[in-house]
Amino acid sequence: MISLIYPEGDYAPVIPARKAEDVKAMFDREKSNVPASSRNRGQLPGTEWLPVIQDDGQVIGMATRDYCHGGAGLLHPVVHLHILDRNGRIYLQKRSMSKRCQPGRWDTAVGGHVDYGETVMEALMRETREELSFTRFNPIAIKNYIFESGSDREMVFVFAAVGNSFQLTPNPEEIDEGRFWTAEEIDEATGKGILTPNFEMEFASIRKKLFALL
Repeated sequence: MISLIYPEGDYAPVIPARKAEDVKAMFDREKSNVPASSRNRGQLPGTEWLPVIQDDGQVIGMATRDYCHGGAGLLHPVVHLHILDRNGRIYLQKRSMSKRCQPGRWDTAVGGHVDYGETVMEALMRETREELSFTRFNPIAIKNYIFESGSDREMVFVFAAVGNSFQLTPNPEEIDEGRFWTAEEIDEATGKGILTPNFEMEFASIRKKLFALL
């Protein structure tokens, strides 16, 4: 699995390109609105900025989440975590009806963007904590791949966690509910609009690797 490689020193160029003085003023304005104690290492406050990467993980720019999802075709990293119990059941989350993408469908246990300045592992732990209040697990790297849709291009970093005593508490602001599914239940629901197409595709490609962890 590749790693993100950030440029040394200053931030990567903003995409779309802006004048240097405009970029500095924008960042200074955002920083002034966020207490220093609440900032994560290397991350920008305020607007949600994402790293723009090459397929080898080299960070070549930074862009807002809205711009990345607006059809620009910029490759940016995301993380997914599949959670399994020792009986081979897989935990899925039901996406909130307030979500713009695939509301009300069942999806991978955890998924989210890597913020600019984060490593892949930092993003995985943050998203898992935010979505499920889940922190005590050993992430196992499964694969990374590029996912493309009509308006999006993502480098997906896929991880798994296996255990029988996980305490999972869905965040009601993002998740309507969560539960463990058997492989048979997932197969029965596939292709019926119950699961997200992204989950169906990813699960089919990694199910042998997931069950080999049991």
